Amino acid sequence: MRDLIRRNLPFAAVAVVALVAAPLLLEPFRLGLLAKYLCYAIVALGIGLVWGKGGMLTLGQGVFFGLGGYAMAMYLKLTEAGPGGLPDFMVWSGVEELPALWAPFASPVLALGMAVIGPMALAAVLGTLVFRQRVRGAYFAILTQALAAALVILLVGQQGLTGGTNGMTNFFELFGQDLAEDSTQRGLYLVTAGVLGVLYLATRQLVNSRFGRLLVAVRDGEDRVRFLGYDPALVKTVTFAISAGMAGLAGALFVPVVGIISPALLGVVPSLELVVAVAVGGRHALAGAVLGAVVMGYAKTAFSEQFADGWLYLQGALFILVMTLAPKGIAGLLGRVRRARTA
Repeated sequence: MRDLIRRNLPFAAVAVVALVAAPLLLEPFRLGLLAKYLCYAIVALGIGLVWGKGGMLTLGQGVFFGLGGYAMAMYLKLTEAGPGGLPDFMVWSGVEELPALWAPFASPVLALGMAVIGPMALAAVLGTLVFRQRVRGAYFAILTQALAAALVILLVGQQGLTGGTNGMTNFFELFGQDLAEDSTQRGLYLVTAGVLGVLYLATRQLVNSRFGRLLVAVRDGEDRVRFLGYDPALVKTVTFAISAGMAGLAGALFVPVVGIISPALLGVVPSLELVVAVAVGGRHALAGAVLGAVVMGYAKTAFSEQFADGWLYLQGALFILVMTLAPKGIAGLLGRVRRARTA
């Protein structure tokens, strides 16, 4: 019992800070920024699972993040347009009738469901096709990166259906609540923090389960696992689909929190930034992946406010510094310090 309390004490402390202290101490603007970082942290948690535990470097999580974000944006736009109305960007683009693809997203249940199920289904199909052919390593990473680039091209080219380069913005209401109100944004922050906490606990439980041990075994020796009678392709596909569902849910939360979704937020560069954040935090530790996303998100905001033109150089320098001094990321560095203190 004492060991259980000691293992969960750090999580409980972080939860208290996130759910109690942050809403009380931060002004609405800064709280909104923290909510955005937590959305990225949910995506990073999925990357930590699929890359850190499963050994599958994915450079296209922005695809699944975008699918979830666009699903939620479609619902918000239809709510704003009202019965029989058209979203504003469709009117500007000369669209005269609501596309059939959009009609089901008038239901919030279907929109939320598709934000998660859609990315999972796509990841399951892609994983089945790829992992059955034993594609791995750099080839899998390049394939996911190409998928992200293809999605951006598709979204940009469908101006009347997706908003094109500008994407979708000007969201005013969510489930009857005014998104401009501080109380609504505070509620969205609490929901985002709560979702992240639940997903972290669920992912940690998954990693500690028999499936998690099998996933690590596949990472360390896929051929040996196959010879033992297990199906590594199935294990990798399920893991990839779970991480895609996390990214889709993060995208659905991101839209009302930030107020925009566009191709620029889900292409190759944002996907790479998330991978860098996970590496900086420590890809072998789920908490490290979450920490890395928050730290890099905050660093991007802080540095870009002071050095707007030099943020990318600072980001690269931070990545090189962490990888040089702590190859296992911040989590690995903290672990080393903790072991040194108890030695």
